[in-house]
Amino acid sequence: MLTREQALTQLTSQGGAFELTADSPDGYGSLRVYATGPKTLRDLLVSSRDLGDREFLIYEDERLTYQAHYRLVAQLAAWLVSQGVGHGDRVGICMRNYPEWSIAFFACQAIGAVAVTLNAWWTGDELVYGISDSGCSLAVLDDERYGRLLPVLNQLPVSSEPRALDQPRALDQPRALDQPRALDQPRALQVLVVRDHERVYDVTHWEDALAAHSEVQDLPAATVDPLDTATIMYTSGTTGFPKGALHTHRNHTTNLQNTLLAAAVARAQLSDGTGVAPPVPSALQTFPLFHIGGLSGLYISLASGGKLVLMYRWDVEEALALIQREQVMSWSAVPTLVRQMLEHPAATDAALSSVVGIASGGAPVPADLINQIGSQFRSRVAPGNGYGATETTSAIIVNSGGDYLTRPQSVGRPVVTVDVRVVNEQGRDCEVTSIGELWVRGPNIFAGYWNRPEETDAAFSEGWFRTGDLGFVDDEGFYYVVDRKKDVIIRGGENVYCAEVEGVLHEHPQIVDVALIGLPHRVLGEEVAAVVETAPGAVLSEAEVQACVADRLARFNVPTQVFFTDEPLPRTASGKILKRELKERYGAANS
Repeated sequence: MLTREQALTQLTSQGGAFELTADSPDGYGSLRVYATGPKTLRDLLVSSRDLGDREFLIYEDERLTYQAHYRLVAQLAAWLVSQGVGHGDRVGICMRNYPEWSIAFFACQAIGAVAVTLNAWWTGDELVYGISDSGCSLAVLDDERYGRLLPVLNQLPVSSEPRALDQPRALDQPRALDQPRALDQPRALQVLVVRDHERVYDVTHWEDALAAHSEVQDLPAATVDPLDTATIMYTSGTTGFPKGALHTHRNHTTNLQNTLLAAAVARAQLSDGTGVAPPVPSALQTFPLFHIGGLSGLYISLASGGKLVLMYRWDVEEALALIQREQVMSWSAVPTLVRQMLEHPAATDAALSSVVGIASGGAPVPADLINQIGSQFRSRVAPGNGYGATETTSAIIVNSGGDYLTRPQSVGRPVVTVDVRVVNEQGRDCEVTSIGELWVRGPNIFAGYWNRPEETDAAFSEGWFRTGDLGFVDDEGFYYVVDRKKDVIIRGGENVYCAEVEGVLHEHPQIVDVALIGLPHRVLGEEVAAVVETAPGAVLSEAEVQACVADRLARFNVPTQVFFTDEPLPRTASGKILKRELKERYGAANS
């Protein structure tokens, strides 16, 4: 049996399936990049055609094969080209997790256009912001999203300015992203509407666009470079306006290869590392596709030749039924949804017999949840977690299997393409176990913020992306994240790390969810307050909550105020608690 290190060496050495090589895109030293595998998302799409009649996307009673998916992508790509969409043009995509989302996304990648993954939770005004900020010339919307946009459609500017072709610069250098391409005449936003079956809206409909190119069987000719911009993905916007994070094709394909490598290492550790054919995976998609976790799941399934099961909206009973019907092997979700699933009365061994992996991410994962996975499935199911962000193109530090069960509070070890530093306020590396800001570098770190050069420059330091997260590394190389730098509560000169306190409170059986916030205090500067969502019928006192923390942590971590609610805490679509909203609500109540 191979060790993890032996398996990594075997797979990433010269001639290995995941061979690594050096690349120097900037003046800050070389990066480790994959010498093999797809270089662009167009390459990935082309390779999927060979899978033919194997099922790819499942949505309710619709079943789309790889061959059918490829053909529909080719037809939509041809329509986009006929509408004047070309290399570097931005195309907004905003809808539920329908199969059409994938088709629209890969049609953009096939012709070198930039997919702008707009948040399906946004209001009409927020959609106007995203479309205007990114400079979309065309948007693909489902009928619900178009219904939101229609009343404020006149707020979208008619562009008489040259559209921009993105020119990715060398990583980590000051950004000069755009070279203009002249237009012959002003252009208004073009709209393509999906699933308007009753033809309520007088716009171009999905079916008509595809029918106009029904004879098309292959992709339009296009040259797509690994350093071309593939996506603009808007950050969750827990504070201020969301920023558009630019990702290159190489960012995404590196993330893909990192994931496939992790699976190959796990297989190699169970054998001699040779001749092990992976099973055809099937996964339940619970993250929205506009989120980096959802998008990663989409193209990882495509690359794996797997089946991806989509849902109209999250419903725990429907999810359990789908897992049984489609024999789902793995699924990932934010911690609250994982807990809902595991604690549902119908989540029996028989109902979840096909599941071999459960991953949680998008928000801090309570340690007790990992222990629950281990005990409930008697270690048959491998739990997983990843630390990452939109800007890092998903997970860059991962923990799974036995390592996760023995270290449930750790986010794991870095993926092979990424370097991680723990840096103090003076910009120097911290000693082992000392807390500092996590700085990261690698070929999957994003290319900067769209049209925000000052914020981009502030996010990097000599080639390193400053994550804004605080953590430490232990003497075995396992990393721990303790808080967002901006969320640390400084109480009388002592740092209170919210994630640490929240982790303790999550273990209380009567607490469903919890968020720590800092409220102004005349003497201490800030005081610690906890907003606690209690279980139905639970009776919990402020003193009990305080005692729960005092038993485990230093006294300065104990909340001086506890606010109880039986309503779910406000979260973004990616699962992050909106602490700004909580501060406004409870800060006002406290004033």
